[in-house]
Amino acid sequence: MNVRYTIGKNEYKRMTTDELRNAFLVDLFETGKLNLLYCEVERAITGAAVPSLGKPLVLEAGKELASDYFCQRREVGVLNIGGAGTVTVDGTEYAMDNLDGLYIGRGAKEISFQTVEADCVGAQSSARFYLISYPAHTDYPTMQAKKADANAIELGTVEDANKRTIYQYIHENGIKSCQLVMGFTALEPGSVWNTMPCHTHERRTEVYLYFGLDEDSRVFHMMGPSNETRHLVVGNEQAVISPMWSIHSGCGTQAYQFCWGMGGENQRFDDMDHIAIKDLK
Repeated sequence: MNVRYTIGKNEYKRMTTDELRNAFLVDLFETGKLNLLYCEVERAITGAAVPSLGKPLVLEAGKELASDYFCQRREVGVLNIGGAGTVTVDGTEYAMDNLDGLYIGRGAKEISFQTVEADCVGAQSSARFYLISYPAHTDYPTMQAKKADANAIELGTVEDANKRTIYQYIHENGIKSCQLVMGFTALEPGSVWNTMPCHTHERRTEVYLYFGLDEDSRVFHMMGPSNETRHLVVGNEQAVISPMWSIHSGCGTQAYQFCWGMGGENQRFDDMDHIAIKDLK
């Protein structure tokens, strides 16, 4: 497990492109491996498991958590952005198709990830599990989140190039959790803007995982305080850590999808401090 420490908004002002990328951009997906990043911001852990066929990957605590098992004091959200797979939690197997999600509650001891496609050839046919985890002080049952069961919200317009559907999985009116809120957003073809007009939420931090991009496409992820913004150029299956002081918007060279996960003081999806486009600098 790698560790990433907090960068404040005053330090951020003086950072080069490489320094910004090293601080906020995250690469997680690697065939045959389970990679984790421990972030000092809200003590979030984000990760990815890409199991090869017949070789399950086990989620372990590591010395960074000083616990007997990963979910001893944590909860986890999972989204499969790849081929068919399974997640096994304490002996119960959950079949995970593309864009299926899973909430794993505090107290789950044995967690493993597996690819199940019989004709799996290469990384694109493998299950590709994205993980985000926050500390939890209470228990909620492990529950699966099928795309068909998500709370789907259609927003935006073609004229504003931001027509999209938000799929809410783990939230206050859906799958219950201690503090984790998680889902994903899918932009319609021809739409490229997400979360614009933008916002911050001082009471929570957020991680965006961008996916559904081809090899040559990118998203220009906007970050920073509203009066001093920067951007990161983000490729497919890269994530961005968004501290509470930072906006988190993006504009792509094509339509794309992104998984959003939040943790902090509350679980209200609409708890946002909105910023008018004219006030951005």
